[in-house]
Amino acid sequence: MAPTAHITLDPSFRIGPVERRLFGSFVEHMGRSVYTGVFEPGHPLADGDGLRTDVLELTRELGVTLVRYPGGNFVSNYRWEDGVGPVGDRPARLDLAWRSLEDNSFGLNEFMAWAAKAGVEPMMALNLGTRGVAEALELVEYANYPGGTRLSELRRSHGVDKPHDVRLWCLGNELDGPWQMGHKTAGEYGRLAAETARALKRFDPGLSLVACGSSNSGMPTFGAWEAEVLEATYDMVDYISLHAYYDPSDGDVDSFLASAADMDHMIRSITATADHVGAKLRSRKRIKLSFDEWNVWYQSRFHGESSLSWAEHPRLIEDVYDLTDAVVVGSLLITLLRNADRVGIAAQAQLANVIAPIMTEPGGPAWRQTIFHPFALTARHARGEVLRVEPESPVIDTGKYGEVPAIWATATHDPETGEIALFAVNRDRRAPLPLDIGLPHGMRVAEHLELADADPSARNTAEAPDRVVPRQGTGLVLDDRSATLTLPPVSWTIVRFAPLTARSAS
Repeated sequence: MAPTAHITLDPSFRIGPVERRLFGSFVEHMGRSVYTGVFEPGHPLADGDGLRTDVLELTRELGVTLVRYPGGNFVSNYRWEDGVGPVGDRPARLDLAWRSLEDNSFGLNEFMAWAAKAGVEPMMALNLGTRGVAEALELVEYANYPGGTRLSELRRSHGVDKPHDVRLWCLGNELDGPWQMGHKTAGEYGRLAAETARALKRFDPGLSLVACGSSNSGMPTFGAWEAEVLEATYDMVDYISLHAYYDPSDGDVDSFLASAADMDHMIRSITATADHVGAKLRSRKRIKLSFDEWNVWYQSRFHGESSLSWAEHPRLIEDVYDLTDAVVVGSLLITLLRNADRVGIAAQAQLANVIAPIMTEPGGPAWRQTIFHPFALTARHARGEVLRVEPESPVIDTGKYGEVPAIWATATHDPETGEIALFAVNRDRRAPLPLDIGLPHGMRVAEHLELADADPSARNTAEAPDRVVPRQGTGLVLDDRSATLTLPPVSWTIVRFAPLTARSAS
């Protein structure tokens, strides 16, 4: 008899609210993320601003709530002034991050127009690599001040009468990394970030600021970097950032499917570090986490920036994702929700073409990669409060993370409708996993979908864009206070339970 997993879903046990900013994405001036991704004048489906309406529609379907822009590594050598004003007057520049030619035909105001149409909140990154406090203040004045000053009137002369009122700002990007233009020590960065934050809060105390954390958990200064940076910035910033990418290319599929174990460890480690600094400073403030770069990325196939030739809008790390990748992405989303009491922002990198859920062809179609689906369904149905879910599960032995539970799950409860949404993955490649679910009294199944396939390497392409899609789940049995179902090997599942009697509007 196959081992069975057990979970209990009880609205009385809550972790924290579902932050809508957890369902963020990322648009960087890298490869074809912008050009022929979100922006392609001349495309048959481009609107009057040159924005691809098919990509806009897919962005809304994906459920993206926030988009980080314009980088990423790109931002650390970027002059924001190059991307505003008449397009014909904008200079072409060399992007040192990705060895690309940047024509600046898409910049701040084009991005803000796109964000408004997509219905997403902008999360702007500041260049603290090759620039500093003055340039950061100038950009914020241009973007946010109503009028009557040189820079606010410059914006108005560029056809943007009302301020953009961007509320969320990243204080640089990955400045612990030696690959970054303007790489700094923790002490150097901490002081610059503190000076910038102090000035920005003087401009507007209501701005939310994100300090740079480590580029990944493998950095030799991981943890120590965050401690030193937060000691310098604690009272002036609101978030510390985390970045992580997971590579399936080393042949250890069991460890890859367990990637969420690393993400969860990162979150807990940096939470502990931030709280230690807060205690040391005798502060009652609690720093939250911004996991503003995360995804599956076949990094082992990328030979580094120095291997690139100078090119304009090249095809760069356009990974094609399979079912296994989608299950990992689903497990990472579960991890973010399981830590909703501390993770307030998250952004999957990136939105279009570059390690992305949305793929496009220049002049051609746009389609959904496999990783699109767990993101879209989680963003759509995770509402209200995240529940504390502690599965009892058989384990899988992995090379990187030791023993991990075969099932990884979370759930949310919407107090307005009474609905409970369960999100679960079976990380076992070898066998299906029976699951017993304890429920409140009087629930019905509103929806049961699963992302699974007999071929875990199945992919979506321009020729077969719906090869892997969520399908109606089977075999779910519900009684008065429990449900049972079987999760297929390497699968992601959502089950929505609703009360038998609908809640009244009051």
